[in-house]
Amino acid sequence: MAEIVQQRIEERIPELEQLERVGLFNKKEVKSIIKKSTALEYKLHRLMLNKEDFIAYIQYEINVLELIKKRRAHIRYHFKREEIEYPIIHRINGVFRRATNKWKDDVQLWLSHVAFCKKWATKGQISKVFSTMLAIHPDKPALWIMAAKSELEDRNSSESARHLFLRALRFHPNNKKVYQEYFRMELLHCEKLRKQKNELEDAEITTGEYEFSPEILSGKLAEVVYRDATGKIKDAEFVISLLNIAAIFDFTKELQDSILQDLQTNYTEESVTWDFMAKRELEAPGAGEELRSAKGQASDINRREERCCQVYEEGVKSLPTEPMWTWYTAFCLERLKRKTNVQELKEKRRARLLGVLQRAHDSSLLKEDYYKKWLQILLTSGDGEGAASVAMAATQRFSQSVSVWSLSLQTLMQLGSGEVGRLFQDALTHINPKESLPLWQLQVQWSAANQSPEETEAVFKRGLLSAVAAVAMEMKESYLDWSYSTGGYKKARKTFTSLQESRPFSKAFFTRMIQIEKEQETPKMNNLRDYYERALQEFGSSDDDLWLQYIQEELGAFGQPENCGKIHWRAIRFLEGESVERFISKYTLFQTGHLGVDL
Repeated sequence: MAEIVQQRIEERIPELEQLERVGLFNKKEVKSIIKKSTALEYKLHRLMLNKEDFIAYIQYEINVLELIKKRRAHIRYHFKREEIEYPIIHRINGVFRRATNKWKDDVQLWLSHVAFCKKWATKGQISKVFSTMLAIHPDKPALWIMAAKSELEDRNSSESARHLFLRALRFHPNNKKVYQEYFRMELLHCEKLRKQKNELEDAEITTGEYEFSPEILSGKLAEVVYRDATGKIKDAEFVISLLNIAAIFDFTKELQDSILQDLQTNYTEESVTWDFMAKRELEAPGAGEELRSAKGQASDINRREERCCQVYEEGVKSLPTEPMWTWYTAFCLERLKRKTNVQELKEKRRARLLGVLQRAHDSSLLKEDYYKKWLQILLTSGDGEGAASVAMAATQRFSQSVSVWSLSLQTLMQLGSGEVGRLFQDALTHINPKESLPLWQLQVQWSAANQSPEETEAVFKRGLLSAVAAVAMEMKESYLDWSYSTGGYKKARKTFTSLQESRPFSKAFFTRMIQIEKEQETPKMNNLRDYYERALQEFGSSDDDLWLQYIQEELGAFGQPENCGKIHWRAIRFLEGESVERFISKYTLFQTGHLGVDL
């Protein structure tokens, strides 16, 4: 191994001598490079090779290249590149090849090699790197696309790019992205040829010796790609993506018309087709003179939107599905959100949207998400009666949706409806009990604000009987809070006593009662001990903080410090697993004053 390393170092000597001779590095820096390079070389020739060692070697050599570049710019010396940089670049490529040969599956390593080749002008090497990489990773379409783009952009070879795309399609015959980029490449190639032809004509150079096929110049190769792609992939969204690519180029009007005709003929069963065709109406040319005024512009925009809606209307007649109505509704909603100072246009947009929402709902094809937007629009415009009607209708349409019930009930609460109490009961009978917590919380909030204390207490008691632990625990905590806020300490204590034996328990239930006790003018330590003991009975095996808080309480003004040792001994016995170690560490810090009192 030492001989190989020595040989590698000796191979560096000519370039290092040149660096010193031309004044880019001094003698001390050259010695430092030799020392560092020797250490890195030894790591690359061990029996057990490590990928990180190869990466470190490459990074060091790239750093040297960057430093040489900066030094050259500083002293304005730009000669002897083939004797200085080229050997370093060649060496880095060699290390990259060794690394990718060893760790073939590391795609990032291959891409790092490609990035290096691009940056340091070794573009002839890129094709070889991509060729080797694709032989190992033919299952990754993104790599084929990257390789083809590199051939087109870096090497200016459309023929090689086309060859790569055709090979990619043998491995991925139904991949949309490969076809999209192949289609784009053929159009870019066509655009480049057209520019070349125009430049020759402008320079008055005869194009006789150059072959510019009219078919190729008009984009026929791209059309062939399109026909092949749509023959294999029957998807309107994919066809639209190809049409959008074609629209970028100004010479593709015939191709665009052909794709558009294909879309209208073969893909009318897909809602995205109708959406695309409708939105094209917004791009129609304006009326001219009247557009100078704000009102004229608004009138023109309204006409465009009406034309869009006519297409959508044809769509919902031809294809009465939820996705079709969703596209229509989304379009109307997006237009309403657009800012305008013309009130008439704003009103027309609102009326149009409300009409579409109502018709979609009547067809039972309105998505759940849009009911919220519908209610917001009605409430904003002051139509409380309409909002109440929509809220009720939404709960019938999505009777098992918690979010719909919550939204509808909140709307009816805001409107002061007398049906809210009954609807809460209906909601809880329709939805899954495991998802009912938000509705219980909402009902408690409404009852506390609108009903008598007895009725609110009845709501809490019904919630406590829930078979869902999360609901029962939340109701306990809320019931305790409500009792304290409405009846003071005595009522809170009474509520706690009535619930202290009934499971399930939450830590928050006990800590809230502890907090209430401590808020009193003269807290009773015996009560605090009782709360802590009950909490520890449930959570003492895992909650080390609870034990520490109990100890802290005994050290306080109302406690008995002599009890701390006994509590500490019990904690060590009761806690399990890692909780014991955490408790011991925190207790030690607490004793030495390094842990705050607010645990």
